[in-house]
Amino acid sequence: MAEQRKPLREIRRPFVADGPSGVSIRDRMRGLTVQDETVLRAVGEHMGHLASRDLARRCHDGLQHSTDTWAERKRELTAQSSSRWAGSITASTHDQWGLSRRAQAAHLQSLDAGIRMLRHRLSLPVGDKGSRGTPGGYRSCHEWFHKSRRLAVLESEYERVRCERRVGKVSVARGGRRLLKQRHNLAAAHKTQARWRQEWEAARWFLTADGESGKRFGNETIRVTPGGEISIKLPAPLAHLANARHGRSILTAKVSFPHRGDEWRDRVEDNRAVAYRIHLDVTKGRWYLDASWTRKNLPVIPIAALRSDGVIGIDMNADHLAAWQLDQHGNPVGTPRRFDYDLTGTATRRDAQIRHALTRLLHWAKATGVQAIAIEDLDFTDSKTREKHGRKKWFRQLISGIPTGKLRARLLSMCAEAGIGVIAVDPAYTSRWGAEHWQAPLTTTTRKTTRHQAAAVAIGRRALGHPIRRRTAPPRQHQSDAGGHRTAQAPSGTPGREEHRPRVPGPRTRSVRAGHGRNAVDQNPQDRSGRSAEPGSWQQDPLPLSP
Repeated sequence: MAEQRKPLREIRRPFVADGPSGVSIRDRMRGLTVQDETVLRAVGEHMGHLASRDLARRCHDGLQHSTDTWAERKRELTAQSSSRWAGSITASTHDQWGLSRRAQAAHLQSLDAGIRMLRHRLSLPVGDKGSRGTPGGYRSCHEWFHKSRRLAVLESEYERVRCERRVGKVSVARGGRRLLKQRHNLAAAHKTQARWRQEWEAARWFLTADGESGKRFGNETIRVTPGGEISIKLPAPLAHLANARHGRSILTAKVSFPHRGDEWRDRVEDNRAVAYRIHLDVTKGRWYLDASWTRKNLPVIPIAALRSDGVIGIDMNADHLAAWQLDQHGNPVGTPRRFDYDLTGTATRRDAQIRHALTRLLHWAKATGVQAIAIEDLDFTDSKTREKHGRKKWFRQLISGIPTGKLRARLLSMCAEAGIGVIAVDPAYTSRWGAEHWQAPLTTTTRKTTRHQAAAVAIGRRALGHPIRRRTAPPRQHQSDAGGHRTAQAPSGTPGREEHRPRVPGPRTRSVRAGHGRNAVDQNPQDRSGRSAEPGSWQQDPLPLSP
């Protein structure tokens, strides 16, 4: 008896991905004097201390937080800083607590998936082979024993995190947990204790001020004029450091924001809200100013308009992007393209590699004239654990190396600036069906189509609303009629477009005369010789045989 195939899951409809809701730009603060740096360090240290205390209060409140406790915290902060500084601190605290709660939920989900997979594999006999898409039992009793111990560890961890989530307890490290862990192994981080202390203190400073529309230049706490002059409203305990009226300190450094400077200048001249953040790069010894604002009422382009000029299908991989242009009917156009990147080294280098690859991709997209790029809506959260893939460490490293989140965020922001839409599609079966239906037909004597390029075609066709599989070719001309090629693309609304070609009425072999086969039809309405519909000369009916 043939093995039953695993049922296919329902494929979600493609959708237009939302672009970035905010903008952030940065410029270096050049020309700071010793007095200016002293003021910035004093304000950052004082406000960072208040932010740490407020975060501890918020974590202690847990689920008992209310508007009353928030108001009480803000009143205490206002007495030691100002009302606007206090508002920025409490807003940052709530964002950090909410982010920790979301990370806690994701951790619980990962633990639950690992526990379910371990229980499933432990329930199978040792050495049992798994079915399609489901791993089997463990290879040996030794491995089974160690996995049973790991199951107990995961269950204990799951209960601990679940109890913490029930009471609203979270773990937050101001300054970053990665930098915190480096303190215990400075040799591996290639840092001295003094150097680590400088980075730790600078990461815990708080020099962030939220914008406010209607106020002068969009921000009363950290004010930047259209000419680039920077002034800071000092907290009450540091008012003696002011060098201007109303307890403000004007810095000698000026900023111009080479990138998006005109857009930023338009906002501050109209007194629209702009948030600022000042931070120190200890490694380079440079001070930077970040300006950010939100975008509202962004135009929404319908997916039908993005499909009108075709799309470019993108298949994301661990070391490159495979791309192919498709017209509006789903046919591949031209030759495929490959955009390589190397994701080794520091985070800054990896981000630069992704940015350079996407820049080349967008330049090519503009040259082709398409209005949209099609990508997969990937999420490998449940595929990176060792419980699912066992000893396939190389496969887990391969999946973890695909920069789905960073690449998607970077692509959305860069496409928004280039005026190109992004269509996200369901990633189900794109690689399998692309290789099955498109890899061989697109391979020529001079070009070998890869599996990733065929997957890019499948992604593009799904984004255009066409099915991935190609229609089967018709029989040869001498075995059937010559009426059209079966691989021609039918419109998306045509009923039965994926069914077999209907049989043409009439005899299928030469041994049966026309009009006598089982598929014969009435030929009288047709314009054929010897039929009543044929125009010709008038003939008298013959005389009857009987009188």
